[in-house]
This record gives sequence, structure tokens and C-alpha cells, in this order.
Amino acid sequence: MARLTLKVHPRAKRSRITGRLGDAWKLDLAAPPVDGKANQECVRYLAELAGLPQSRVRVVMGAGSRVKVVEIEGMEQAELEGLLGGMSGSAPPEG
Repeated sequence: MARLTLKVHPRAKRSRITGRLGDAWKLDLAAPPVDGKANQECVRYLAELAGLPQSRVRVVMGAGSRVKVVEIEGMEQAELEGLLGGMSGSAPPEG
């Protein structure tokens, strides 16, 4: 199971990983922080990115915060970090 710390930016033009901020990854979300829509978009985007069903991705800390911790079942930490690290300079999946 992989665990990811995110600093999210809701109401962005599109959902995408934009880089690092300390130990956290910066994630733009194309959803407002209202009624859990940003959390839903976060789960949807990360599931698509990992190639896993949304049921394998969950926000475990920070559901009401811009700093979130997300767990992804079915993916190892090194695999996830490699995937995110390889996104530098490339276009991530759009959402």
C-alpha cells in the first residue's frame, strides 16, 4: 500500500500534479472544495493515474483541509513515487 501527502489547490483549470512542496506533492484539482467534491476529484484523479479502481484510493487524513494524506491499495510506495517523479515535464492525465 502506498501513502501520499498532497497539498491540493481546488478550483484549478484542470486536475494535475504540478510538482513537489517539501515532502508533499502539489495537486491542482478541477473541483471546488464544497460538499466533498474536491476529495472526490482527488480520489478519481489518483485512481486514474494509478490505473486502479476508485475503491482502492481513499483520503485517510485531511478530508476538510488542503493538506491531505491518501492511501492507494494495490500499489507499492516506490512504484507510486516513480510514477509521480516521472511526470516532471510530461502531461499528466486530464480530469
